[in-house]
Parts: sequence; C-alpha cells; structure tokens
Amino acid sequence: MRDDAGLAVDARRNHRRLTITAIAFLTAGALHFVIPRFYVAIIPAYMPGPLTLVLLSGFFEMLGGAGLLLPVTRRAAAVGLIALLVAVFPANVEMLRQAQAHDAGLLPVLGLWLRLPLQPLLMWWVWRIAGTGNDLSG
Repeated sequence: MRDDAGLAVDARRNHRRLTITAIAFLTAGALHFVIPRFYVAIIPAYMPGPLTLVLLSGFFEMLGGAGLLLPVTRRAAAVGLIALLVAVFPANVEMLRQAQAHDAGLLPVLGLWLRLPLQPLLMWWVWRIAGTGNDLSG
C-alpha cells in the first residue's frame, strides 16, 4: 500500500506526463498551420481536399491536446485523439511509400517503418494518461 508521500509523487509524475502529452499534441497540431505543405504532401491521393484535411486534423489535434488538460474533457479528448490517430494513419503509410519511391535511404525508411507500430502504442498512451485521475493540482 502506498503512503501519502508515494501517492503525491505519483500524482506529480502523472501531471508531468499528461502535460507533456498535451503540449506534444498542441505543438503537432499547430505545425499543421505553420508548415501545411509538409502535411499536404503526405495526404494520400485518393483523399479529397488535402489542405482542408490538414487544417482540420491540426485543429482537432490542438483541441484534443487542450482537452487533455481539463478534467471534465479529458476522456472525451482521449477518445477524439485516438480517433484522430486512426484517421491520420494513412498519411503515415503514404509518407513511407513516398520515401521508398524516392530511394530516401535506409535510415529514413527504417524510421518510417518503425513509426507505423508506434501509432497503436501512442493510442494506448493517450488512453492511459487520460485515466490517471481527474485532479492535476499536485
């Protein structure tokens, strides 16, 4: 059984993890508006309105990141971010496809291959971090 000091340490650790995760999503979402060309380039050709998709995904990524910080919206934000991570998976595959088509080299292609299984891990992390408790005051 954890004593009060151990619980306080856990609460601070969870607060930091949640804050870092939220900042990561806020930053990644903002980048969709700062460098949209990068994201437009990895939208698969079969998807309509690439710029609109980039801007929408950036907006929802930022909304989800902000939502993680508020106890009342944390679970909904996690569900939304997980749905977003599923929705953008084709862009990750397209980025790999393009790298292979342009002979990007072993390390970039390997990195992109390794990124694909990280998406489910990130989904798990978002769900886990959203369930660490509602009080982040510690």
